[in-house]
Amino acid sequence: MPLPLYLLALVVFAMGTSEFMLAGLLPDIASDLDVNVGTAGTLTSAFAIGMIVGAPLVAALARNWPGRSSLLGFVLVFAAAHVVGAVTTSFVVLFATRVLAAVANAGFLAVALTTAAGLVPPGKKGRALAVLLSGTTVATIAGVPGGSLLGTMLGWRVTFWAVAVLCLPATVGILLGIPTRSGHSDEAEGPALRSEIGQLRSPRLILVMLLGALVNAATFASFTFLAPLVTGSAGMARLWVSVMLVLFGTGSFVGVTFAGRLSDQRPGLVIAVGGPLLVIGWAALALLAENQIALLALVFVQGALSFAVGSTLITRVLYEAAGAPTMAGAYATAALNVGAAVGPLIAATTLRTVGNRGPLWASGLLVLAALLAALPFRHVMASRGVPVTPAGAVSCAEER
Repeated sequence: MPLPLYLLALVVFAMGTSEFMLAGLLPDIASDLDVNVGTAGTLTSAFAIGMIVGAPLVAALARNWPGRSSLLGFVLVFAAAHVVGAVTTSFVVLFATRVLAAVANAGFLAVALTTAAGLVPPGKKGRALAVLLSGTTVATIAGVPGGSLLGTMLGWRVTFWAVAVLCLPATVGILLGIPTRSGHSDEAEGPALRSEIGQLRSPRLILVMLLGALVNAATFASFTFLAPLVTGSAGMARLWVSVMLVLFGTGSFVGVTFAGRLSDQRPGLVIAVGGPLLVIGWAALALLAENQIALLALVFVQGALSFAVGSTLITRVLYEAAGAPTMAGAYATAALNVGAAVGPLIAATTLRTVGNRGPLWASGLLVLAALLAALPFRHVMASRGVPVTPAGAVSCAEER
């Protein structure tokens, strides 16, 4: 895989740390800003909503901008939003900074996904996506638990400052590693924006976007409220939240790496095996949440399964949207974050009715809904990736 792909993954690591870190900070934020944990959990949904709206909108606006300048601008806005978030005493302002940071994240990820697809030969989008998403999984292994530990020791605001500082080496990586390209030339060679948006009329594309959203909703439903599960149902000390986040992140890294080797050629196998296991795992975790050993093991397993199935579905989005070279990344990002927005909202309602295990049951039902929706369309899931190269991708691959 080309070096610029790993530099993009570094930025995804910084942004992934921010996106996931609230899972370990919600109790402290709620206490400091005088809101309940359920309300604090809407910060995760705020981030996801910003991603949903920002991904297609910013991708459409930035399709004619030079790639490196676009990526750099998104990172700087992202960092500025965290600086404001670190100093505010208003929950409303914090909520707004999460939306702004998410829009910047969405723009970056949409451009980065398209860039990543253009850096590799046709038929290897799954492996490129696995490298890019490894930034997110490493964030769940190191960045998020580290942020949780830092927040526990020094306060949640320090974690926001740390994310802002983390953006600095990312900007250097973009400047040094990503070549400048003219978006206007890409536009001349590729389809018009109206044609790319028209790809959304494809039933196959809508299907894989829906399935990706459902599986990601399940992931965020439980991950967002992992802290109260660990300290409440399992009765473990606050510091164990960081351990659980490391386990989930390690599992997600294993899952996305494994799926990256299969999602191009055997996507149906990943979904057919991983999907049912994911449903069983969420139910088992809900039933065994009080058992600390079982909790430790199942958090790792669910991280692996969630990212294996989820990344495979998002890879399918890139393949099905191959006719929309500058918007495919936006469609994949939107699918991911529709789930990230809906999942915590559903989970928050179950906290009030079912308790700390409610999000786990909700996750199981969401994955089950995805499997039932996919069942009549098994041929779509089983089809191999079509080696269609986006506009500009051939020249990027040939440059290597």
